[in-house]
Amino acid sequence: MSGAMVVATVIFAITWLLISLPRVPFLRLDRTGVALLGALGMVACGVLTLDAAYATINLDTIVLLFGMMVLIACLRSARFFEAVAATIVRRARTPRRFLILLVFTAGLLSALFVNDTICLLFTPIVLVAVRAAQLDPVPFLLALCTAANVGSAATLTGNPQNMLVGIFSGISYGRFLAVQLPIALAALALLAALLLFLFRRRIPASWPALPVAGRRVHRVLVRRLLLVAAAVLLLFLLPVERLVPGLSAGQKLPLVALAGALAALLVARRRPERVLRQVDFGLLVFFAALFVVVGGFARTGLLDRMHAALAPRFGSEVPRQVALFSGLTVAGSNLVSNVPFVLLARDWIAGFARPELMWMVLATASTFAGNLTVVGSVANLIVLEQSRHVAPIGFLAYLRVGVPVTLLTTTLAVVLLLLIERFTPLL
Repeated sequence: MSGAMVVATVIFAITWLLISLPRVPFLRLDRTGVALLGALGMVACGVLTLDAAYATINLDTIVLLFGMMVLIACLRSARFFEAVAATIVRRARTPRRFLILLVFTAGLLSALFVNDTICLLFTPIVLVAVRAAQLDPVPFLLALCTAANVGSAATLTGNPQNMLVGIFSGISYGRFLAVQLPIALAALALLAALLLFLFRRRIPASWPALPVAGRRVHRVLVRRLLLVAAAVLLLFLLPVERLVPGLSAGQKLPLVALAGALAALLVARRRPERVLRQVDFGLLVFFAALFVVVGGFARTGLLDRMHAALAPRFGSEVPRQVALFSGLTVAGSNLVSNVPFVLLARDWIAGFARPELMWMVLATASTFAGNLTVVGSVANLIVLEQSRHVAPIGFLAYLRVGVPVTLLTTTLAVVLLLLIERFTPLL
């Protein structure tokens, strides 16, 4: 192994170790800062030239994420998400029914509007509701983050790793939705049943007190923005790439998302800078830096060696490949996080018997893997960080829920994917 390969491996390992921590106290850096430090190290140590570092950044992913963030920011300013949360509180006649509605609402909204954002917006609302109702917040907070992860698997825009899968694989939005939506809905139903069982002694049969009502929503603005969101979804489903010269199926997603962001800004009639202040530019920078770090590590050739060592173990039978690769994805996603694992594993897919099926496995397993531990996904950290002063949830307390949820939902997803592959023309 050359000196450059050793340096790249060390930078990669240190970066992932620090990223796995919520914060690096002695450096006062968060995940974005750590990723930037790793990217700078790859360039400064000569692993990548600056031009090569720029070339590793997938702008399609960055633009897609930015476009969705702008649309979400406009909906947030109209208090749409507050109105949804208040509605499910009013319609839930019992705490158990509230948990079920929360699971499906958070899951379906995450499929449309990115899971991290739903957790960021819903956590304060859920806390207010359960505290006003004098309920134990823990079951409902865990329902929120686990459902957001599970539900986001339904679409190519539900979470960042799915966005990567959509862009790298070229699978159409409609085809992905047709396969993944039934799986996500079945997994959400299983999740709700599991949570009700695990917390059966902590969720009362009736409300001890009535929850508070939500704030007034800007109904006219919400209707306009929902029309924009519906148009974006329709364009995701339509073959827009056939109408725009030189546009690929993967590039359609960022183009439509960017057009939707512009339409949302026009419809909202708000000063763009006010909306853009709500965009998480730190997350966009994190992804850009992540591409550079993974690109530098890929130069070492260790990924190719790893794949060469693992490939024979997968065999040639589709069920064996699906089962083993899903297990590897769950483990790898918790070791280096789901987005980096997708970046690392994307070049392995072509070697499987059914590449399109394995893209689906990669998207589903890396998403469901986020429920295994506290640090399994950003959505978990958002919920636990916002609620730490009211309802602190420790690593082991989360693990007691995360392990059965991850194992059972992933197993269900694998079984359903194999059944879909065997008995339908979708795969």
